[in-house]
Amino acid sequence: MARITSVKGRLLYNSRGSKTIEVDVVADNEYLGRVCAPSGASVGKYEAVSFPDNKPEKSLEILKSNEKKFLGLDPSNLGSVHETLRSLDSTPNYSKVGGSLAFALTIAAVDCAARCERVPMFKVLTSDSDLRFPVPLGNILGGGAHAGPGTPDIQEILVCATGAKTIREAIETNLAVHKELGKMLAEKDPGFTNGRGDEGGWAPKLDNEEALEASAQACEKLGFTLGKEVSLGVDFASTTQWNEKKKKYVYERAGFENSSENQIEFASEIIKKFKLVYAEDAVHEEAFEDMAELTNRFPDVLITGDDLLVTNTEILKGAARKKACNAAILKVNQAGSLFDALRFAEEASKNNIRLITSHRSGESSDSQISHIGIATKSKMLKVGVVGGERVAKLNELIRISEYDLIRGMAEF
Repeated sequence: MARITSVKGRLLYNSRGSKTIEVDVVADNEYLGRVCAPSGASVGKYEAVSFPDNKPEKSLEILKSNEKKFLGLDPSNLGSVHETLRSLDSTPNYSKVGGSLAFALTIAAVDCAARCERVPMFKVLTSDSDLRFPVPLGNILGGGAHAGPGTPDIQEILVCATGAKTIREAIETNLAVHKELGKMLAEKDPGFTNGRGDEGGWAPKLDNEEALEASAQACEKLGFTLGKEVSLGVDFASTTQWNEKKKKYVYERAGFENSSENQIEFASEIIKKFKLVYAEDAVHEEAFEDMAELTNRFPDVLITGDDLLVTNTEILKGAARKKACNAAILKVNQAGSLFDALRFAEEASKNNIRLITSHRSGESSDSQISHIGIATKSKMLKVGVVGGERVAKLNELIRISEYDLIRGMAEF
């Protein structure tokens, strides 16, 4: 049985150029697991705190002074690594050590275990042999908190190849749509600078409706039928529009406001008109009843909670009782540790809530979440379309396909 012989961290930078931490876990003085923590721009108020006092250096100091507590542990025993971490910080949101440390340390331990055992990482996380590839879901046009002024209020318009038979076909379809949309935007606006948002989606000066229309047309120009070979999704990120004082959704760029009732109709019209397969955070992070209304209206659409749930098992239990969503984003760093995230995945499965494993807007070039998406039987893997830190996850799916251990694509 392998044993952890070294744990250390360092200060690095994510895709947005912000400080973050990377953790190395070494077993038997030979097998290295290494993970760099990401961070989000659209952050739910109930998710784990990234760093104590927003200082990555503090997380590193805590790790350095407590390294010996992890030595001798079995890196494949995620429960013992998590328990040792919790002996340092029992707060619900990792405010003492930082959720980024919990993320990097626990995933690095499993990554280390996989190298010890000479197996792909998903094999350490599950013994289930009935596994499928999650369908890649990627941002093709961005706005909101992920792009600059003049872009749509809607944060993400996404594409996924719902008709793909192989992971390579799915990836190439998403890439083709992204490229076609870029060509169309340049033709429509000669002044378009090919600007992109945090996650690689194009960032044009368009309103919400124009952006959605352009995305749909890009799919159709390639010969795809929306809702068949390819489907669109939208991350509304509605908490960023919600004004608590006014009790309204304020769309400053588009110049209108929605009541809660109007927001439901606004999202519903977009879902119907553009045949969405996926709708994320169509209402604000505490509007469980409104989400339940959308879930009831669109049982065949992935009505997905991100800010609503923040990969929190207790919040998920409440949402399940209210039937507030039929799908959930799984972001490990929202929960804190990988152990916490896997508990969330188990609870979602119990309640027939489908999972979408997701990156963050401020990402690293690591690819471990591709394995987490497979191990948790996620229906989708939300990791972008282009950009080195996004393509790293997609390329890892292709490498995994060479093991011949996965039975095709997830079904909807």
